[in-house]
Amino acid sequence: MNKVAFITLLALLLMTACKKDAAIIITENGAPFVAADSTYRVLQTSNITYAEGLSHNTTSTTPFSIPLELDIYYPDNNSCNRPVCMFIHGGGFNGGTKTKPEIIEMANYYASRGWVFASIDYRTTEELGDISGMSAQDVRTYYTGLAPHEWIDTVIQGSKNSGQVMQATAMYLAQRDSKAALRWIAANASTYHINRDFITVGGASAGAISAIALGISNQEDFRDEISMSDDPTLMTTNLSQTYNVRSMVYFWGSNIKLDVYESVYQLMQYERYDTNDPELFMAHGEAYDPVTPYQEALELQSIYNSLSIYNELATIMVPSISNPSDLVDAGHGAWNGEVNGKGIFELSFDFLVDRQDLIIE
Repeated sequence: MNKVAFITLLALLLMTACKKDAAIIITENGAPFVAADSTYRVLQTSNITYAEGLSHNTTSTTPFSIPLELDIYYPDNNSCNRPVCMFIHGGGFNGGTKTKPEIIEMANYYASRGWVFASIDYRTTEELGDISGMSAQDVRTYYTGLAPHEWIDTVIQGSKNSGQVMQATAMYLAQRDSKAALRWIAANASTYHINRDFITVGGASAGAISAIALGISNQEDFRDEISMSDDPTLMTTNLSQTYNVRSMVYFWGSNIKLDVYESVYQLMQYERYDTNDPELFMAHGEAYDPVTPYQEALELQSIYNSLSIYNELATIMVPSISNPSDLVDAGHGAWNGEVNGKGIFELSFDFLVDRQDLIIE
């Protein structure tokens, strides 16, 4: 038996023998095993509190803490070496849910093939109370502990109304929460037999905006700008944990949040990007989209190409309403988008398997 065959056999034996309380077993190249097709029954643990965050309602004058929750989907197998994908829902930072049907479908697609899949909720404008009629200074005070004063001051100057101020403020909260969720996953990796060297973050629309900022920004960004005295809930967010995002999955998103961060903290354009950034898969249609136009994907692709980082842009099409046998350019939210007969779940899965050198069982 040659060395490669022996190592493969040994890895399979170790995985077969693995129990739920065993340590993670790593193959020679570190890569987990996954299945090409739906193979495993999917187990789910819902509404896990990964952290707390400050919040307002329409009558509050001071912020109060609320639980932040995620759902975990994982395969019913004995693997001790699983990749993980954390997914962030969309909703324009005004709402949305981790239980969006398409996300649940994606979670089952991945978990049935051997992945751990986490779908997270985070704070949106629904947790930001009512600032209509407030002065700029009152808004600054009202949101102390929720977002940094520098961020609030910048978005007030650039906004036309209170709704825009709230949406831009929620962008910061969403990022703070997404990072806390990923630190929770890192802290609890052994519970779900996650290999922390194979972390993927993904999202759709606003979730893709947060996923890009999560993979690209420094770990202290969107974390250390607020003091513990202003936001005591920070102590619930596994601050000592670190992570390394290996890949990002982006559905019709943008890098606008990093643009805002650079503006707030007077950084050079694209300063947070470097050659160590995660590889990137994008699915985006060319149809007119005022929310996250196709040009945003082209901009990210250009940045990545300039840094020689591997990336793929799947320009997706959707069935025509008048004639489903014909395909037309996809617009925003095209969960049914495809390229050459492959849907976005399969396209992203194939990208991750190939680029992370995952081993197909």
